[in-house]
Amino acid sequence: MTIETFVAQSIGAWRSQRSGHNLAFQHFEEVLSTIDITAVDTGDAAVAELCQTHGFDVDQAIAPFHMAWSGESDWDEDEVVSGSCLLVPVSTSPTTGKLLRSQGYAETIPAVGEYHFTEEGMFVLVTSYDRAAAEERIWFGTDNLRFRVSLIRTSDGTGVVTASFASEIRQPAKAAD
Repeated sequence: MTIETFVAQSIGAWRSQRSGHNLAFQHFEEVLSTIDITAVDTGDAAVAELCQTHGFDVDQAIAPFHMAWSGESDWDEDEVVSGSCLLVPVSTSPTTGKLLRSQGYAETIPAVGEYHFTEEGMFVLVTSYDRAAAEERIWFGTDNLRFRVSLIRTSDGTGVVTASFASEIRQPAKAAD
């Protein structure tokens, strides 16, 4: 699997069901959300700005994409959690690289993660932050079904703060009117 193939397979509108375990609070959470993943042109000004912020040349950007999400949790049913970020892969080999994010997963600050693909085609992303480290694993069951496992670890990597599993189903494209 290459980053280009992975991003191309991920483009679309997804319906996600995630179960999460917050080990610090000993709480279990169910989250239903929508995730919209769209391709972004490498010539987009935001791509150039994100590359520059992290010290990369925009020519190194491969298959940038935008991700937006909106979800409801059973932990706080009155609150809708939503957000978005720009993601720019920078390949270091056919199966490894860096992923530049305008907003991180564990902390809402710009971040750079390290990714690689396993022999089975699983995407693995590890991102270190000031107070935590996030590890995400994403793989496809079919073209329209993907799975995601996420761990948030303590900053030294010795403890797990949260763990979650999501199954995500791509929604059919809407017909043009």
